[in-house]
Amino acid sequence: MTGSKELNVGGLLLAAGSSSRLRQPKQLLEFKGKTLLRHAAEALAESICDPVVVVLGAETEKSPHEIEGLSVVPCINENWKSGMSSSIKTGLAKLVEIAPEIDAVLISLCDQPLVTAEMLNCFGKKFAASGANVIAAKYNGVAGVPALFSRELFGDLSRLDGDKGARDLIRNRADLVTIDLPEAAFDIDTPADKDLLDS
Repeated sequence: MTGSKELNVGGLLLAAGSSSRLRQPKQLLEFKGKTLLRHAAEALAESICDPVVVVLGAETEKSPHEIEGLSVVPCINENWKSGMSSSIKTGLAKLVEIAPEIDAVLISLCDQPLVTAEMLNCFGKKFAASGANVIAAKYNGVAGVPALFSRELFGDLSRLDGDKGARDLIRNRADLVTIDLPEAAFDIDTPADKDLLDS
């Protein structure tokens, strides 16, 4: 995948879940004057990713308003209750429909507000330089999202099942390339985490 060819990376923001552990929709929690959904969507929209698909599900009444005015395409996952994998499959299908020639997809989550466009751009640069099939963020001693997957793995992503998302695709690869991204460790999953937003 290396060489003079300009690589096209699509962005996929997963924001469809109901945040059951948090007991309220994390998408709409505010951090520094913006919702978590807006923070994450802006980061992808301002990055090298094009196009960008935002997968919504549990909060389809208010969430669409949070991404208005951004260069993103909303996509509704009607099966969001079945887990994160369904959002990946739904969003990837939409991405490929819009941009069938994309070389990779960069997947991010709506609850990592410290992840910026500049950080996301590092994945595209690493992809262009290495041609790796998976490039994942590394934080707290593990590899996870944000993570970039080359076109070669679109079939594997489309066959995911359950609520683990792409975790196994990331962590079971001997050829995994990682980017140190401690900012991605700051995420919101529980009421205790929510308190960190105001601290």
